[in-house]
Amino acid sequence: MEHRIAFVVATKDRPEELRRLWQSLLLQSRVPDEVVVVDASARPSPAPESEGGRPVLRAIRTAAASASRQRNIGLDAVGPDATLVGFLDDDAVLEYDAVEEMLRFWTLAGPDVAGAAFNMANHPTLDWPVLKRTPLAADLGLYSGRGGRVTASGFQTMIGPVEATTWTEWLPSGASVWRRDVFSRFRFDEWFDGYSYLEDLDFSYRVGRASRLAVVAPARYRHLPAGGGRGGGYVFGVREVLNRTHFVSKYPGLSLAKCRAALTLRLLMSLAFAVRERKTTYAIRAFGNAVGLVRSVIGAA
Repeated sequence: MEHRIAFVVATKDRPEELRRLWQSLLLQSRVPDEVVVVDASARPSPAPESEGGRPVLRAIRTAAASASRQRNIGLDAVGPDATLVGFLDDDAVLEYDAVEEMLRFWTLAGPDVAGAAFNMANHPTLDWPVLKRTPLAADLGLYSGRGGRVTASGFQTMIGPVEATTWTEWLPSGASVWRRDVFSRFRFDEWFDGYSYLEDLDFSYRVGRASRLAVVAPARYRHLPAGGGRGGGYVFGVREVLNRTHFVSKYPGLSLAKCRAALTLRLLMSLAFAVRERKTTYAIRAFGNAVGLVRSVIGAA
């Protein structure tokens, strides 16, 4: 089967990053068929141009500055011919043959495969790897030494750059591709508003409970994070807790008690970072964690 692939890009106030992503798409050895840009910028960027009409560009302006909401809007705008729909963060850059390699994977994929992610070539290093990879952390369900897992605490283990195509329990949405029919059953939870932290974990874990998910090794990209987005240390600290507990509360197989234990450990790690790096931002984030934990308990009660 010859697939047609469309990408949805949610963006806000990042014209340079969006332009860089667009250029990486135009330079692909296999140019995508369609790109839907859902722009929540105060001053949306002018629509970029493509040679020969490929990819088809659909530019949508919205006041909904939420990655989850913007992606759902983009899904509704994808043309009827696309058999695969992907998501790209505006600060991603695909290597020249990434789309071609991704389509090669999908040509061979069985019907039990629902989603696949591009392979992040410049994955950041793991914080506190010695602590996270201890047998105690694994026994408590707080973390796991195996990449791509979702533990009992609701924390996902990082996937990292893979040497061979790898099956996982979750996928980051920043550079991923899904069968079109997945979206007739699953959409992004718009409770995750604004920065929408963990919306990709929630979406992919929900899909992955019934189907297979993969990271495609030869389909490589780089993530070049833009500044801002998360909000200040306190705001992100609160969101870090509330979004995680919201995710865990949706799935009976996950444990809120273990989730709060892991979040408390996260709080202590932020305090340790504040001392080690001599940066108050980590202490402020830890304070946000503490407030979020209290609010999560009060909300549950």
